[in-house]
Amino acid sequence: MTGTRPTSPAATPTTIASSALPPRVRRVLQNLYDHIATDFIAALNAMLVEFEQQLFKQAEQARSNHLQAQVFVDLRALQKHRTELVPHYMFGLEAELAGIRTPRPAAETASALRLDYQTLTLVEDAVMDQEIVLREVARRHEQRGNAQILMLGQRFGVLARAPAYDADALPLGPHRLCQVLKEAATCLQLSLDAQLVLYRTFDHKVMQNYSEWAGTVNQFLSREGILPGLVYMPRRVRVQEAIRHPRDAADGTARPLTGWQGAASHWATLTPEQLNAVAGALTGSSTASGAGAAAAVAQAGEAPRTSADNAETPGDAAGSFEVLQKLLAIRRGGLQADAQALADAAVQPGGHGTLAQGAGGHPAGPTGPGGRGGAGTPSGPGAGAPRLLPTPDVLNTLQAMQAAPLPARTPEQPRRTVQDLQQAMLAAARAQHGPDATLASADSDTFELLDLLYNEIEREVQHDAPAADMLVRLQVPVVQAALRDRNFFLRAQHPARDLLNTVAESGATWLGEEDVDPQLLQKLHQAVETVVETYEGDETIFEDASREVQQHLQAAARKAELAERRQVEAARGKDRLEIAKQRAAETIESAMAEAKPQKFVQALLSQAWADVLTLTQLRNGETSGEWADALQTTLEIVAATTTAQGANAELAGKIEKSLVQVGYHEDEAAAIARRLSSAEEDETTSRTELTARLKARARLGGQSEVKKKPAQPRPPEEQECYDYLRTLPFGTWFEFTRNQQGDVQRQRLSWFSPVTGNALFVNQRGQRVGEHSLDTLAHLMAKGQAQVVTEDRGRLIDRAWNATLNALRSLTGRRGEAEPAGGAA
Repeated sequence: MTGTRPTSPAATPTTIASSALPPRVRRVLQNLYDHIATDFIAALNAMLVEFEQQLFKQAEQARSNHLQAQVFVDLRALQKHRTELVPHYMFGLEAELAGIRTPRPAAETASALRLDYQTLTLVEDAVMDQEIVLREVARRHEQRGNAQILMLGQRFGVLARAPAYDADALPLGPHRLCQVLKEAATCLQLSLDAQLVLYRTFDHKVMQNYSEWAGTVNQFLSREGILPGLVYMPRRVRVQEAIRHPRDAADGTARPLTGWQGAASHWATLTPEQLNAVAGALTGSSTASGAGAAAAVAQAGEAPRTSADNAETPGDAAGSFEVLQKLLAIRRGGLQADAQALADAAVQPGGHGTLAQGAGGHPAGPTGPGGRGGAGTPSGPGAGAPRLLPTPDVLNTLQAMQAAPLPARTPEQPRRTVQDLQQAMLAAARAQHGPDATLASADSDTFELLDLLYNEIEREVQHDAPAADMLVRLQVPVVQAALRDRNFFLRAQHPARDLLNTVAESGATWLGEEDVDPQLLQKLHQAVETVVETYEGDETIFEDASREVQQHLQAAARKAELAERRQVEAARGKDRLEIAKQRAAETIESAMAEAKPQKFVQALLSQAWADVLTLTQLRNGETSGEWADALQTTLEIVAATTTAQGANAELAGKIEKSLVQVGYHEDEAAAIARRLSSAEEDETTSRTELTARLKARARLGGQSEVKKKPAQPRPPEEQECYDYLRTLPFGTWFEFTRNQQGDVQRQRLSWFSPVTGNALFVNQRGQRVGEHSLDTLAHLMAKGQAQVVTEDRGRLIDRAWNATLNALRSLTGRRGEAEPAGGAA
């Protein structure tokens, strides 16, 4: 390397050889530096080549002559100083290792602990932009390599004779590597825009496989005797999978989904213990029997992680992806066994030979895509040894296919599947690399898992919805994202998976016609096209594309909450009216407990006077003096109409005044008052005439009155569901079965009355869609026609992934029961 070593503070050593470290520590660090230097130099040189190409591309696409001239200035500066960057970076990297026992400068520690608010100044935009980009790059790789970074922090703490390093201070951590690049890049004398492009190129070319590289560093230090037995085992809290029965949900095993967007994510994964059980079944080892492996995988399929547990570390991710690969191997073995059983049956006397033939006349067998039989592996007399395609070549082929428009199709034709995409990619790759080209095992398994996942997603998306075409459009970018990062199957909040879920839920089968949001569909279409046009491996493309969609969803959620609030207030008003009417009826029944008036008088009390009591209850409440007066008047009416006494003019006046206040006409009020204030017959108004006028008159709250069936004892299952319903929080989502085909529609339980049992339901946009009583709802739940949506089944893509694991689990369980451990291969 050539170049001048940058200056550093006098107390900071710039080389490992000149550092005041113990001999053994100095030897370990020197060996480590020599071990990683070759990889870093090669990666940095590749980064510079890619960076130069990016600058040329920017110059060609510049929108003005001024911008193009600035890019050319950066290109000339790069060509002039490019030989200095790698030496400066390596000098900085060596200085990081050499200074592990050097205290941080006092200025840094002081600024971290204390801020002088009297000397605060504005920060330059250029500095902010650089810090944001570098911090985002470091944060992303810190999340991916969390386990390896923790172990590196422990090992460097031993070398530094200090507590374990935090991720942001670790000499070989993402934060320090990015900071070294920032300091080394000053020698290139680039503009701000060019520096940002350089940082992103560093992310793609140097930091792309950081977690794997950090694992090799840990292995090297372990061989050097630095904490050789160190193993990272994250502590996980296992949560059992929520099932539909209310007893289990009431026990706290699953929380009801209450959010508008189903933001909680439960992405099922498998633990190392389950990996060992499955591996034992595959290899026939004594550590796990076939039935034990099946049980382990069944347990894995029934134990989705919580959102905190879903932040998979790379070490765990590799293990979990191995589990998925082994499950796929079991699935292929089961398919092969089924095909062999059909072939054996076909050769029996009376069997049909066509059962053992595929569609093309070839013997049936395992047809796993991507090099596992069928079209994935070249076959025939002239076929040579398979040539495994490197993952970068696969990605390049997919990148070329990404911008191509979807093939035209008629409404009757099926849409393109991930397996169809894989075959098209293989055909294009073989045209370029030869007919023997085939996919590597991990890449083939990634395609197959995505094909299974897509199949489950399509089951829950309406066939004629715009989302179905957008999902096909997203296939190539999603496959690329999964090939670049196996954590796609393991991370709870992978950006590509979030966008995939949002697109799928816009056309979910549980949505009604009134739930469709045209503006959301337009936003999603723009986001999908942005990803297809610009995605080249950067996760932020998915994040940026979905950001505007998420903003729209948040705004829609706020509108839905406001609409729901209005519906709840209206429902509460109706419920207060019904409670008041019930209290009025109870009061009249109590007053007539000892002496009952004539039937006609009872009818007047239960209709006209009940309206007076209801309005008094609503306006003043049961603790008011007005309510006490109304109760006393009720007792006086019963006494006056059940004893032989003359007309009570004072009582008649009170009754008439009260009836007028609730909307009765003066003539009607006077006639009713005469009937209720005396046991004698009123000769001025006939009963028939008064009854007809009362029937023609609308009663207080009569327009919303619903006749209820008398309460009956509930069966045990309905009683259990009823008790469970009364514990649910407001906002719980339900799925109601709409037809015999099993189609469901989601509705939100916005509110229910614990007194009357009335429940209000709204749709995705906060609009009222119906009311049920808790008794009716319990009956539907007991019959399986209504069910609570729990958080682990709230998002469509989580349901699809759990269904995918369950499908693999069922095949694993079948094989585990059919074969003893010693016979597993």
